[in-house]
Amino acid sequence: MSESSYNFIFVIVFLCLGLRSSAFTNLNTLSFKESLSPLFGDGNLVRSPDDLSVRLLLDKYTGSGFISSNMYQHGFYSSMIKLPADYTAGVVVAFYTSNGDVFEKTHDELDIEFLGNIKGKPWRFQTNLYGNGSTHRGREERYRLWFDPSKEFHRYSILWTPHKIIFWVDDVPIREVIRSEAMGADYPAKPMSLYATIWDASDWATSGGKYKANYKYAPFIAEFKSFSLDGCSVDPIQEVPTDCSDSVDFLESQDYFFINSRQRTAMRRFRQQFMYYSYCYDTVRYPVPPPECVIVPAEKDRFKDTGRLKFGGTEARGRRRNRRQQMSEIESDPDERRRFLK
Repeated sequence: MSESSYNFIFVIVFLCLGLRSSAFTNLNTLSFKESLSPLFGDGNLVRSPDDLSVRLLLDKYTGSGFISSNMYQHGFYSSMIKLPADYTAGVVVAFYTSNGDVFEKTHDELDIEFLGNIKGKPWRFQTNLYGNGSTHRGREERYRLWFDPSKEFHRYSILWTPHKIIFWVDDVPIREVIRSEAMGADYPAKPMSLYATIWDASDWATSGGKYKANYKYAPFIAEFKSFSLDGCSVDPIQEVPTDCSDSVDFLESQDYFFINSRQRTAMRRFRQQFMYYSYCYDTVRYPVPPPECVIVPAEKDRFKDTGRLKFGGTEARGRRRNRRQQMSEIESDPDERRRFLK
């Protein structure tokens, strides 16, 4: 069994047996025209007849994208997304919030970016956040997915409140950032729009730019549906600020604001198995970890000073053998499955 197959089984077993409720069962979903507008590449943005889904295309001439019709002071942004299939190296699909069009030098941003893929390899993606134009202090984390995101739709979500940020993949919270006073203006604080884009990032996206976009596979198609946007709609340049306290209270009362014990276990297991870079452990870049970092010994032990995984070669093969053996025991023994999920 390949390592990617093992990883798939590892997490699926956990999710199937361990997560019994969804944080997203009561979302208020919207049509495209209710909440979104084309951003660029109009001819490559194809809305469904019922206006409940949209396809973004990239060809050799242009990519495409859309933007939320409003800006929000804090919010919950979510969509079911299916990524392009086959060879997609160099192609970036991004689902993110930003206010760069309004605050060019002091913009805020929250990112989920899919980094292209070579068919048969695990998909890789990253999350990031910026506040007040602090692009030189990026807070990247990079991961592999435990499924093929081009085969079916999965839900990707970003929660942003004055107190914390959570990135979700389906029902798994993959990253939580608790606001620290020491972060100051690095914590995103100004109204942001939601964006989704597909574009050619051959110079950096896949294996650091080693693999480029190949347009014989074009058009590359990303599909979006089941949009959900909750937040306080504001005009960022109005003289009298909008009171968004009721909206924040609403966001912080929803299931997606809380990470229950099983979801927290899922997050820990995801980060142990699928996170392959974290700025918090990059001691070359940050000799002193940024103030919001929570240093987890089990995570720290897995990384070099570069923040990347430190195992490889024969050690990695040994880890794979041990994992396969553990997985076999878990699958064959019901009692072992229950212990695994505790």
